[in-house]
Amino acid sequence: MKIYGDLNSGNCLKVKWVSDHLKLPYTWIDIDTSKGESRTPEFLALNGAGQVPTVVLDDGRPLAQSNAIIRYLARGSDLIPTDAYGAARMDEWLFWEQYSHEPYIAVCRYQIVYLGKTISDLDPEKLKRGYFALARMEHHLTTSRFLVGDRVSLADASLLAYTRVAHEGGFHLDGYASIRRWIADSEKALGIV
Repeated sequence: MKIYGDLNSGNCLKVKWVSDHLKLPYTWIDIDTSKGESRTPEFLALNGAGQVPTVVLDDGRPLAQSNAIIRYLARGSDLIPTDAYGAARMDEWLFWEQYSHEPYIAVCRYQIVYLGKTISDLDPEKLKRGYFALARMEHHLTTSRFLVGDRVSLADASLLAYTRVAHEGGFHLDGYASIRRWIADSEKALGIV
């Protein structure tokens, strides 16, 4: 398998972490999105959206979108709950991450780290929605070790990617003890150094 990704991207890190956790063999191919490497004709032939991560499976078929990729890679593994309801709860968090977390936490981080903006330059609505996402996670994690019960799942890998660096986007985690505990637990369970 080939993983085309940018290590600055939390979405790409999800795929790397899951592959490493499951001990899947792969070749990492660095794609520098800031240099337009995901917009070349060769890359667009793999992923017409021009986005990373993209994987090319051993049989040559490409697959894109981080949560779809990790869902495919982890099929039959301990990262997906075995009961249907648990698996659906995991999917609920995966969908929520892309719609209600990543567009705020990751976008603010990108604007500060890569565009050089200050917190005062950020859209106040994005900050508000980002803190709302963190509050939802904090509330849930006060009664659950991981996002879906007491075992790490793809939901944790997915949400860990940008939550662990939320401070880089202006989101301070000082008042989020359960999230901080969950970050440490998830990193340990997934083998992330």
